[in-house]
Amino acid sequence: MSEYSSKLLETTVNEFARLPGIGKKTALRLALHLLKRDIVTSESLGNAIIKMRNDIVFCSKCNNISDTQLCELCKNPNRKTSIICVVEDIRDVMAIENTGQFNGLYHILGGVISPMDGISPNDLNIDSLINRILEDEVQEVILALPTTMEGDTTCFYIYKRLQGQNVSISAIARGVSIGDDLEYTDEVTLGRSILNRIPYEGSNNM
Repeated sequence: MSEYSSKLLETTVNEFARLPGIGKKTALRLALHLLKRDIVTSESLGNAIIKMRNDIVFCSKCNNISDTQLCELCKNPNRKTSIICVVEDIRDVMAIENTGQFNGLYHILGGVISPMDGISPNDLNIDSLINRILEDEVQEVILALPTTMEGDTTCFYIYKRLQGQNVSISAIARGVSIGDDLEYTDEVTLGRSILNRIPYEGSNNM
């Protein structure tokens, strides 16, 4: 027998519980909260989710989430186009932007190389990164990937692909602890890691 008196409530709770970090108790609390509010609140939430899912696109240049073909960062004339910061995913862009210490552009790989998980270089946005660096005459590439074995492997792969090209390759300083994701690093530490970036020397960083 169901613990809920309403099948509709149970379905809503189950859907909320699919979200990361949301357990059944929190899902129930959210559902009951919506029931207490006027119907306009629920409609506004539902419409916002549907519109986001249907209309959001990925920037054709850096792969960031965007409402248009080019994201606001890539369109911003005040950003330094000669510097590209390479990150794993969209959350890393948000984390670095919150530091206020970086004024270049980004390139989102969409993951890191992980043979154990079946993720190869061909599954990531690496080819588009290499093409972009060469076509846009980028002067510096900052590797801001997770300080994990997979992150280091991806950094080394990109480094090897860019060898012989006229581009400076640097990595964020190791103020970020080994094994940490950028999104969980405090803004001061992350900001300093960007400002105090060091030359990337391939195998010396592995």
